[in-house]
Amino acid sequence: MNLGTTLLISLTAALVIGIGAFISFSVAKKAKSNDSWVVGGRNLPLYVIAFTQYATAVGGGVLVAHVGIAYAWGFSVFWYELFVVVGMLIISLFAGWLRRRTFSTIPEVFTRLYGEHRLMLTLVALAVIVVPFGWLTTQFIAFANLFNAVTGIGITPLIIIMAIVSIAFVLPGGLTSVAWSDFFFGVFMVIASIVVGGYAIVRAGGPSTIMENLPEDLITMPTGLTAAGGMTILLWLFAILPGTLTNQLYYQRIFAASSVKQARQGIYLSSALIAVSGIYALVIGLSVRSMTDQFGIDGREGAAGWFLSELPLWLIAIYGAFLMATIVSTTGSALHSVVVNLVNDLRPAFVKTKDTASDLVKVSRWSTVIVSALAAVLSIVYPSALNWLVATYAYSAAMLAVPFLFGMVLANKWVIHVSVGYFSMLAGLLACAISQIASTTIPYAVFGILGSLVAYLVMLAIRKPQRRAINVQGVTS
Repeated sequence: MNLGTTLLISLTAALVIGIGAFISFSVAKKAKSNDSWVVGGRNLPLYVIAFTQYATAVGGGVLVAHVGIAYAWGFSVFWYELFVVVGMLIISLFAGWLRRRTFSTIPEVFTRLYGEHRLMLTLVALAVIVVPFGWLTTQFIAFANLFNAVTGIGITPLIIIMAIVSIAFVLPGGLTSVAWSDFFFGVFMVIASIVVGGYAIVRAGGPSTIMENLPEDLITMPTGLTAAGGMTILLWLFAILPGTLTNQLYYQRIFAASSVKQARQGIYLSSALIAVSGIYALVIGLSVRSMTDQFGIDGREGAAGWFLSELPLWLIAIYGAFLMATIVSTTGSALHSVVVNLVNDLRPAFVKTKDTASDLVKVSRWSTVIVSALAAVLSIVYPSALNWLVATYAYSAAMLAVPFLFGMVLANKWVIHVSVGYFSMLAGLLACAISQIASTTIPYAVFGILGSLVAYLVMLAIRKPQRRAINVQGVTS
């Protein structure tokens, strides 16, 4: 790619990121408290909640992996988005209980469910942290690989650039900065999706030509929905649904909403926007498949890069900004989530100091720089070794999903003994590890979650829960 094209893409991406950064720094001027840093002051408006949920959920995976899924298996790509949406709708059922108790993190919820125990708080915090930290590193690498192909700039400097940009969006005001910049990025992402998707259809010759060129099993029903195969869809189910239900990034947006009603409405609107991202992936994937079948199933992720090479210069510039906005919105959210757990959950468990709100914000800012630097170093040194991070979703969900969800269901009326939570988490971890080592045909996340569920039910029978006391106002304590 020539210097002029590289410069145009870089300038367009810089313009979009610059607008987002301006928004981030502007709103941060009014966000000085630790509450603003951690949960956006608990007063974010509905439209911000909806778009920050959407921008957080839709990262670099949609641009490459999901397009590849649609290229190889057609309408099967919708299973992926469906499992995310179902998970978010389940979360909405607990929105009232969560929002009214002014939680800030998932470990705080576990403290409410099972009591204050340093070991449990530590285990839960680590299980929560590993997923967004994995997101952070893999998004750094995804950005570097994509922009290396577009601009020719080296992988290492691109990772460093993304680390610096991510810091810039978290440092000013924590979740307040991240959420408001996500609103801008989310709107831009929707518009860019429509423009790029429309061009793909035109470039492929229109809907009728696309349908004529595609294998029949990709576009007929129900084969189009099942083309990926039952085992692959099962893998997505047990990786995505429990992972969504235990992903702190989504809960933080509930904690940040101004009311329970707006928390729920934000989830509904973001779910609709996530469905739009599935349509985008489908349109690009099938359009590329109709133009070339050179990649096959194993090389499906090459479809997005091939499409990029077919774009006119003006659209490459927009697409480059689209890539940047999509990935930055995810890295900012992931970086913030990791820092909040480190400072608000792990640090108080081991450092007994009474910090002021300004002290906590200072510690959070320094932690933001350190975590981003660590993620960048790991991304540079071990880019190929980061595939193991895919497993973090499975292990985190195996440990947390059952005690978290069952605990919230029972919490209003029952006090659950801490041993129930411990044994459920341990059983999930061991079952997941054993089945992974055994290379089972069924995804090991399935065994982990089932093992956690069995242990939870057995321990409930052994350590029977006690009914919660009801105060004079009729509220459970």
